[in-house]
Amino acid sequence: MVGSLHEIVVCRHYVRLGSYFMTTMDPRHKEILRKNRLDLSNQILIDDTIVQFLYQENILTESQVDEIQSQISNKKKTLRLLDILPTRGPRAFGTFLNSLEEEFTWVRDELLQNLEQPNVPGQSPTDEWNIPEVTLQAVPSDRQLSRLASRLSSEWESVLLDLGLSMGALYRCRADHPLSLHGQVLAGLIQWRQSQGRSATVRRLLQSLQSTDVHPSTLDEVFQ
Repeated sequence: MVGSLHEIVVCRHYVRLGSYFMTTMDPRHKEILRKNRLDLSNQILIDDTIVQFLYQENILTESQVDEIQSQISNKKKTLRLLDILPTRGPRAFGTFLNSLEEEFTWVRDELLQNLEQPNVPGQSPTDEWNIPEVTLQAVPSDRQLSRLASRLSSEWESVLLDLGLSMGALYRCRADHPLSLHGQVLAGLIQWRQSQGRSATVRRLLQSLQSTDVHPSTLDEVFQ
């Protein structure tokens, strides 16, 4: 019965914006994963059932499974999974909940409770950042992108995929800057800005950063 209930709750969030959800995870689901990121990394073990179930259900690719399993600790594996999930489409959140049913029912129930809580009226995903509206509407400068690149680590690929870069573009960023993580991230951010033009705003960038564990105070410094 609980399984049926959670499917109903999750499905409510798929119908709101029509075809948008054909390729993108619901922002509400991304926000829940982001806010529970550290708790999840301490509560669940993903080695066997969870990762294999997500692979079986075509949420994770074989290379993504290998990437997750290559992390040196369970916490890092879980954090890497949470980096990847927001890029895996509208089914990823519900399927992740299903993967928790057998061994981590209480964790799934906590996430469902989060899902059932109404959004605060008028609240924006970027409200928690202490950044002026004029800055949010601006296109980030080279200096700002460089500052941001220096603060991102393993989550950078997830952020750029959410911004719309392809896996091929990420591969080229890695290939062009094999010895510099900063260079890889900065190249990807500049490519995003060039491809989106005036739509490549600080606000749009912050929306993709919602699924990371970058602290808001850090980004206040980047975009000051």
